[in-house]
Amino acid sequence: MLRCLRRSWPSGGWAGLRLLERRHLFTMKLQSPEFQSLFTEGLKGLTELFVKENHELRIAGGAVRDLLNGVKPQDVDFATTATPEQMKGLFQAAGIRMVNNKGEKHGTITARLHNENFEITTLRIDVVTDGRHAEVEFTTDWQKDAERRDLTINSMFLGFDGTLYDYFNGYEDLKNKKVRFVGHAKKRIQEDYLRILRYFRFYGRIVDTPGAHDPETLEAIAENAKGLAGVSGERIWVELKKVLVGNHVNHLIHLIYDLDVAPYIGLPASASLGEFDKVSKNVEGFSPKPMTLLASLFKAQDDVTKLDLRLKISKEEKNLGLFIVKYRKDLVKATDSSEPLKPYQDFLIDCREPDAATRVSELLKYQGQHALLRELQRWSVPPFPVSGHDLRRAGVSSGKEIGALLQQLRDQWKKSGYRMEKEELLSFIKKT
Repeated sequence: MLRCLRRSWPSGGWAGLRLLERRHLFTMKLQSPEFQSLFTEGLKGLTELFVKENHELRIAGGAVRDLLNGVKPQDVDFATTATPEQMKGLFQAAGIRMVNNKGEKHGTITARLHNENFEITTLRIDVVTDGRHAEVEFTTDWQKDAERRDLTINSMFLGFDGTLYDYFNGYEDLKNKKVRFVGHAKKRIQEDYLRILRYFRFYGRIVDTPGAHDPETLEAIAENAKGLAGVSGERIWVELKKVLVGNHVNHLIHLIYDLDVAPYIGLPASASLGEFDKVSKNVEGFSPKPMTLLASLFKAQDDVTKLDLRLKISKEEKNLGLFIVKYRKDLVKATDSSEPLKPYQDFLIDCREPDAATRVSELLKYQGQHALLRELQRWSVPPFPVSGHDLRRAGVSSGKEIGALLQQLRDQWKKSGYRMEKEELLSFIKKT
């Protein structure tokens, strides 16, 4: 039985909707500015081509979720009933270039129209899964494809006339700010254990308050946490970073430990959760890098090294973690109450590495030194006014002696608050 509903929606992502509900399929019409802005020349050409060849094409996954929230998606994925061979045939016949064929075995073809890339994937069914990879079979059944996706809010499709296709109440969950797995949580997790971290990530992105979890979902996560041991570190790190920069991070990291997820994703078993609680408050509103917050869990630099071995983090991220663990207390101890910023400035003067300023800024966020951070951001590292050439002109010929004198002059210059000029520094040498 078909039931039609008409409602007046507020402005934003829910505006301009006509709702229809029938059995398990829930559809509605979306005509928002964010949706209309997607219709570039490239997308118009793509949709016309699929219509001409009688293949269904829809927007899929996260882009649909973003549009319903009134946000223009950064990336748009497409799903189709056409097989990869059929897509290749129609693109070749139309003279459209295809790029990046790495996803073809999983049903993904990337076509380039009007200087835009469009990633289109054939509807799929997971035939065999091992918790990391899946063997897929192509289908023309939209509900079957939706059924294999992780969360209800990511399982919807959007037609180019604005019709939303929702098979698992993702629309209602999104309105109610609820994160649920499609079908049974345990089954979805065992298909791909990384979905545990995706659950945490979307919880921090969608839900208003911490602690609003379905007990069965948490039980399924705890029972299957060890499956993350077989997932690549790179994939884990991508998701964990998004958890760390999302909402409710304090609650979610504690939950990761409570559910025994931590040891399987490279986090230390004996973590400084008290330090983490303090730092998570310190960094609120200051957009810390993921490693800045994560470093609060580490008691020693060796914890950073072990994390790197598991997650294969970047050199920059590793160096930031090592830096924070080493200096989070040392620079505080060195702070003069009359010149609290000076130890940080001195560090920048002495450290010639290109990312030194970023590291110090992240350390100040970590320490909750917001006033000092703003002051440091207004400060420019002044150039040291004396060079080795100046010392040679002053009669110093030994390279070893030049190095030692430069360091002495640098120390004097720092003590002066970086105010001493070249002649004054050189005269200091003559006196000694």
